[in-house]
Amino acid sequence: MKTDRYTYRVTWSAEDDEHIGLCAEFPSLSWLAATPEAALKGVRKLVADVLADLQANGEPVPVPIAERTYSGEFRVRIPPEQHRRLALQATEQGVSLNRLVSAKLASV
Repeated sequence: MKTDRYTYRVTWSAEDDEHIGLCAEFPSLSWLAATPEAALKGVRKLVADVLADLQANGEPVPVPIAERTYSGEFRVRIPPEQHRRLALQATEQGVSLNRLVSAKLASV
């Protein structure tokens, strides 16, 4: 499995006073370094090591987010009062509830 297909992020950790490299598909892994470049390099190496270990032990390997397929649908439970308010807003705007909620999510 290629490690360059995973989703990496580097951010500043005020608590550690260093940059921290993260991988979305492996939320328990991180790498601290003095520079963002070193943090990214470190977390990528760590992911490569973990992948090699998983494969060597016949364990499942996470599919990169970029390679996953999504249906475009998901269910959300909200309080009935909020559902009513959204339905009213949609009716007043002349759009479907789905379109209204999609637009609200897109603006976040």
